[in-house]
Amino acid sequence: MGNYVRIAFGALAASMVLVGVDTAFAQAWPSKAMRLIVPFPPGGPTDLVGRAAATILSDALGQPVIVENRPGGNGTIGVDVLAKSAADGYTIGLTAITLATAPHLGKVPFDALKDFSPIANLLSMTPLIVAHPSLPANNLAELIAFAKANAGKVAFGTPGVATVPHLAAEMLQMAAGIKLLHVPYKGATQQIQDLLAGAILLDFQSSLVVALPNVKAGKLRPIAVLTPKRSPLLPDVPTVAESGYPTVSASPWFGLGGPAGLTREMVTRMNEALVKGMQSKEIIDRFTAIGAVIHTSTADEFAAFIRTEHARWGDVIRQADIKAE
Repeated sequence: MGNYVRIAFGALAASMVLVGVDTAFAQAWPSKAMRLIVPFPPGGPTDLVGRAAATILSDALGQPVIVENRPGGNGTIGVDVLAKSAADGYTIGLTAITLATAPHLGKVPFDALKDFSPIANLLSMTPLIVAHPSLPANNLAELIAFAKANAGKVAFGTPGVATVPHLAAEMLQMAAGIKLLHVPYKGATQQIQDLLAGAILLDFQSSLVVALPNVKAGKLRPIAVLTPKRSPLLPDVPTVAESGYPTVSASPWFGLGGPAGLTREMVTRMNEALVKGMQSKEIIDRFTAIGAVIHTSTADEFAAFIRTEHARWGDVIRQADIKAE
């Protein structure tokens, strides 16, 4: 019996040592600076999201998180760098709705559903349909009636082909049975300038950032927001859904992910840090001021959301026959 007890205690002690080694290994990460890839240029709301996430993670994990901007290919170049990085927890990146749309527009060098470890959904923006005051439409019903009476003649601007505003416009046209004339721009700045000048009379904006000051000043007329709920910044402006088209909703979203193969412990630690950090008053105030909606999700919920978005936008792109430029 004595030998049996000694052997049992010896096995228990050995297992405790192994557990201690595993725990120490898990606690050792991160032990150096991390890299956070932002697949868009510096400046603007997208970059701000990435830098906010970097600060939150740096504070929570005790290591520097260095933002590396890798723009190009409408966000696909930086995402590809992320997909091909080592799954050691030292390279993470900002993921966006382009992860769900780009694969349906042409060949991309990654698998959106297999090559990444979703970490957390961070926030989404508030797209807006806005009009020049000379357009004879004060709401969505009047806009649709005018568009039906002038089929193919009402020009609308977007930040570019296959952007969220363009996809939203295609959804609305299919749902309402109207035909508009698409005028793609290379970003929101020239787009809003032409709208203010009356060169175009209708515009689909990807967020409230550029349009809101002009709406507040009475220079532009808001028609509807494309989010599921009204924006607190424009409480009197209805959603497209409540205006009679419940299937029409689109929001550019941003989250954080890593290459496929990150350990559950890494993902959970980062997720918990981001969920907590994104709920701070400073972060909420900063992003709600530009019409963003803060999200909280588990990594599994974010993964499910990406799959849903991938399928949804694939259907829209195929039905509207949208081709990347």
